[in-house]
Amino acid sequence: EVVGLACVVATVLTWGFWSQEQAGLLGAGSWTLLVIAHLDDEAMFFAPKVLGLARLRHQVSLLCFSAGRSCPNTGIVKHVQVMPLPCRDFPDGPGVQWGTELVGSILLQHAEASGINLVVTFDAGGVSGHSNHVALYAAVRALRSEGKLPKGCSVLTLQSVNVLRKYLSLLDLPWSLLHARDVLFVLTSAEVARAK
Repeated sequence: EVVGLACVVATVLTWGFWSQEQAGLLGAGSWTLLVIAHLDDEAMFFAPKVLGLARLRHQVSLLCFSAGRSCPNTGIVKHVQVMPLPCRDFPDGPGVQWGTELVGSILLQHAEASGINLVVTFDAGGVSGHSNHVALYAAVRALRSEGKLPKGCSVLTLQSVNVLRKYLSLLDLPWSLLHARDVLFVLTSAEVARAK
């Protein structure tokens, strides 16, 4: 029992130090652009990031490429500034391919106009392999690799995990803490309630 408790305490202390270090790396007052495909993505996939960045006093803007078929206000949106997207040439659908260049062009325009220094979006797996999510990652990756993002602009992507890890919940926390590459946001109980 004592050894188990000591391990838990050590993990929490390490995580606390690590999260403070990450907060310093991200910089309070940074301008973050959350790039999503559908209006419900910010609650379904990015709630920990949005609430964690808000806790770090980031100014978060939301750029959504599809009107989709989802609820326009999921409760997380109040923490972000929703950026208007004049053209809706991006139909919602897992079988619909979005042009990487067009997505990248629109994304870059918003990033430059708003002084964005952190872009957050999906990873190459798009959480579930959804082609709309993957297109956003491809556009951000292209902009990053071609050096087109504004100077000093960093990129964070969601990490897709297998189904087993997805449903382990808190049991997955030690693994996630040990293998996080860049930033890991763990929500407080109050933030979990807000994310629901």
